[in-house]
Amino acid sequence: MLIRGRCHCGNIAFSLTWDPDPAEIPARACTCSFCMKHGGVWTSNPRGALRVEIGEVKGVSRYAFGTKTAEFHICARCGVVPVVTSRIDERVYAVVSVNAFENVDATLLRRAPIGFDAEEKESRLARRKRNWIADVSFA
Repeated sequence: MLIRGRCHCGNIAFSLTWDPDPAEIPARACTCSFCMKHGGVWTSNPRGALRVEIGEVKGVSRYAFGTKTAEFHICARCGVVPVVTSRIDERVYAVVSVNAFENVDATLLRRAPIGFDAEEKESRLARRKRNWIADVSFA
């Protein structure tokens, strides 16, 4: 399945190849203070391939907080956060916002709250290496 998504104005767009086609898509509603304020609901497929396209680079802001191990890619024009990345051992891993999906039937999404506040930095990075998208490219 090829999942397409984008911010509201289209400056940050992505395509996520999810193979095999999912019977359901896990949608993690993060309970951290940043995600709560933005309605962040994320998904990833460690076997997937993510291509991110930026229209205007100057129109993208990056925000890192807490452990500073993840960057939220925020469209400076419309304020939407469609992609989060984490650089681990010289490799970029990512999750995408299900709220930015454009061609996915909402009944496929399995939303569940999840919190990582008590997680130590090393276990957080190990979890991302296991669960986040490892094939990430930017155009």
